[in-house]
Amino acid sequence: MNIALERPNQPDVIQLIDDLDAYQKPLYPPESHHGIDIAALSATHVLFAVARDEAGMAIGCGALVVNPGYGELKRMYVRQQNRGQGVAAKMLSFLEGEAAARNCTLFRLETGVSQPEALAFYARAGYARRERFGDYPDDPLSVFMQKTTNRGARFID
Repeated sequence: MNIALERPNQPDVIQLIDDLDAYQKPLYPPESHHGIDIAALSATHVLFAVARDEAGMAIGCGALVVNPGYGELKRMYVRQQNRGQGVAAKMLSFLEGEAAARNCTLFRLETGVSQPEALAFYARAGYARRERFGDYPDDPLSVFMQKTTNRGARFID
């Protein structure tokens, strides 16, 4: 497996994001969906990473939006048939490392109450629940989490 920063507007990557949307849309009402689109993922302040298997097929993706003071994880997804192989953990570590190299070591995310696997994954990775942040609405279906690493300078909130 190889993980690298790539453009999100590639057909196999767009398919991953479509698969993620197809998974999440039945779980929540429209007002509780907070994913960002391909145009937003292509912005200069977004680190977008793709995991590819030995054949070069996109098997996972994730983004880290570098905001003033923190980075926000978005669009983390691994294809169903590639889960349980450590892809998500490697993707998360890669994104955190890329962000730390840019002096961003405070990470936040929003996920949903109907995704216990994601909640458990992030907790294992050192993320702790926190209050709502940014411009997210007060939504009982949202769970907010945060992690600070010691890989570099720490942003103060």
